[in-house]
Amino acid sequence: MKRYDLIIIGTGAAGLTAAFTALGFGKRVLVVEKDRPGGECTWSGCVPSKALINQAKAIHTAKQFADIAVDGAAVLEKVRAVSERVYLDETPDVLEKAGAEYLNGVARFVDAHHIEVDGERYYGRKFILATGSRPLLPPIDGLDDVDYLTNESVFQQRDLPKSLLVLGGGVISMELAQAMNRLGVAATIVEMAPEVLPREEPEFAAALRARLQAEGVRFEVGAQAVQVKRSDAGVTLVAQRDGQTFELSAERLLVALGRRANVENLGLDTAGVKVDRGLVLNKQLRTTAKNIYACGDVAGPYLLSHMANYQGKIAAMNAILPLRRSVNYDHVSWAIFTDPEFARAGLTEAEAREQYGDGIRVYHYDMAEKLDRAKTKAGDGGRIKLITSSRGKVLGAHILAERAGELIAEVQVLKALGLNFAKLQGVIHPYPTYADSLRQMSQQVLLDNIFQHPVVRFARKLIGK
Repeated sequence: MKRYDLIIIGTGAAGLTAAFTALGFGKRVLVVEKDRPGGECTWSGCVPSKALINQAKAIHTAKQFADIAVDGAAVLEKVRAVSERVYLDETPDVLEKAGAEYLNGVARFVDAHHIEVDGERYYGRKFILATGSRPLLPPIDGLDDVDYLTNESVFQQRDLPKSLLVLGGGVISMELAQAMNRLGVAATIVEMAPEVLPREEPEFAAALRARLQAEGVRFEVGAQAVQVKRSDAGVTLVAQRDGQTFELSAERLLVALGRRANVENLGLDTAGVKVDRGLVLNKQLRTTAKNIYACGDVAGPYLLSHMANYQGKIAAMNAILPLRRSVNYDHVSWAIFTDPEFARAGLTEAEAREQYGDGIRVYHYDMAEKLDRAKTKAGDGGRIKLITSSRGKVLGAHILAERAGELIAEVQVLKALGLNFAKLQGVIHPYPTYADSLRQMSQQVLLDNIFQHPVVRFARKLIGK
């Protein structure tokens, strides 16, 4: 029986990071994958969606100057080619050259130190679960009777449909609906909540919805899907809103209602790993079995590739090193790659008020009015909302603008390092850039810091200002 210092089950973003981290410490590592390395990010998430978005943006721009015939089959083929190109850095050969042993198959625990793959047993001193997640499928009447799409199948289509119903108003829905619409697909988003992106700042979610709506994406918010059925159009969705029933039809249906952790059929109970909706983990990403850790989507709570990378490093080091590190979710950021992009770091205003009461400051910035870079491009508006403590420390930031995913990184650095946002005003920024908007905002934060200083407030009170 082969013995290993660490066995990693799953080779998505989390599993790959964990493997390369452990290999860097000279450990004997076995990685087990039932499909191909790369996981959701490479094959059905970040990579293909951004490839589709980029092509759709180019076509959308071209359509402003000429009639463009979209070859849907060619678009999808290019999307898959991008995934294949990214995969070249994640193949079994790459893992083996780095020092790992790679095994293709389905792993199942026999006990806390042994797994079985295709009838063979393997011993692991420590394990890391990185089995990822899959699309969450709602119990909607008739769903199993139609050929619906998810993010795992939408990029595998041979051609684009003429029309698409998107069930859910989250990140995947917004990105793909806009991209599909720009490629000539009539897209409709159906969301049960009163607004899309219900966890984000309401005014930003509404503004992004309005932008997509202006481009032609149809929205049915506050609508609950109750039935799906085949129809002459392809598929018909029966929904209810305010007690009224209505129907929507399209050629295809995309279900994008969240994700579900892959914890089934692993024999976790025999290994002593407790599951309560999801894996039960401590702050060191250890399961209830002392030698088994988890990272990535299967661990949660943030189903993001960059969080999988973050967790993968911590899980690997905790599994192989004597010193333990805890995860810290105080400084999490993310981006939605619509056009314009939306990015967020930290708390919403409502969350900040709930935690700090009135001891916060809220700043708003309109790029169309104040930023020269935005004025150079017709229709290039953008907005920023910054929430700070009473002393100017970043509590949350929300950006809806060109390259918002890049802009949020600057805010994230200040937030994670505990620096006052006013510090940014002393940093020289290139002109004209979108990032200069943050420098301009920091000047106002600096002034407020000065005016709210106890000595200054006392002096102003004496002179009656």
